[in-house]
Amino acid sequence: MSREIPSEIIALADARSAAREARDFAEADRLRAQIETAGWKVTDNGLRFRLSPLHPADLEEAGTVRYGSSASVPSRLDEPPTGTASVVIRATAWPEDVQRAVAGLRRSAPDRTQVILVADGPTRELIAELESIAASGVEIVWTAARLGQAAGLNCGIRRATAAVVIVLDPSVEPTGDIVTPLVEALADPGVGVAGAIGVTSANLRTFEAAPPGDVDAIEGYAMAFRRDDYRDRGPLDEHFRFYRNLDLWWSLVLRDQGEEAQPRRAVAVDLPLTRHEHRGWTELPDAERDRLSKRNFYRIIDRFRQREDLLLKPAATASGGGNPERVR
Repeated sequence: MSREIPSEIIALADARSAAREARDFAEADRLRAQIETAGWKVTDNGLRFRLSPLHPADLEEAGTVRYGSSASVPSRLDEPPTGTASVVIRATAWPEDVQRAVAGLRRSAPDRTQVILVADGPTRELIAELESIAASGVEIVWTAARLGQAAGLNCGIRRATAAVVIVLDPSVEPTGDIVTPLVEALADPGVGVAGAIGVTSANLRTFEAAPPGDVDAIEGYAMAFRRDDYRDRGPLDEHFRFYRNLDLWWSLVLRDQGEEAQPRRAVAVDLPLTRHEHRGWTELPDAERDRLSKRNFYRIIDRFRQREDLLLKPAATASGGGNPERVR
């Protein structure tokens, strides 16, 4: 069933058409941004246009809401923080991976650790597993369709109650307490992001694996940041539908204090965990995963191409180089 287009959206589209006719393209772009922010897509045909929903509609079945966009998810970000940490896992398929990650958390995480699973367009096999996980007290956020990596994580982060948010990939199995070391790392106000796996770069084009300690960016397998920073600097850019390189982009966003200020630190912490096969990577054909990765990487370059001030050892002083060794 088609969705009724609100009159205010039609008015914005009419105003944009008039701006295009007057060749005021800056105003037309501004109005397009307003239309898209409100959840609608405008497609041009000459000076005429067609409006369509930018996101699927929210659905409700048997008391369960499936959200069509991250913006539809009720947010807790302005509530006073409670709990030790909020762990967000985006799940799409592979129920055994999700069960393993959640079980590892439940065995080892400290009290008052909130676990949020985002069922982002899950497969039928995963749905059955998620329903059993929900019975154990884990919060499940359901989507109406597959929204993608950044949008899915945004859905979960909006439900976070703790001051520290940890994004955990389903391919990662905690074998001990990963929460406490990450919370402790972020107790230093000079640290903007912390996690299990760090990388460094000499030029913002290639990234290399790095040992624990100060790094340039944190990979998204186990990545922690402050909820307040997400509220102030987020949300995650939802053009990142594929997961790869979103972590690099978000690390740099969290560290960036402006070109004239000292960047905040990214710290890699030695954590008790096991990384299993990342099937979101290995089950894609080589050409497709390379295409999607490259598309995402351009978003980093678009924003940070001149920001070598964010690097520990930029090209002028860095030694070595080469291609990044990132098992993705």
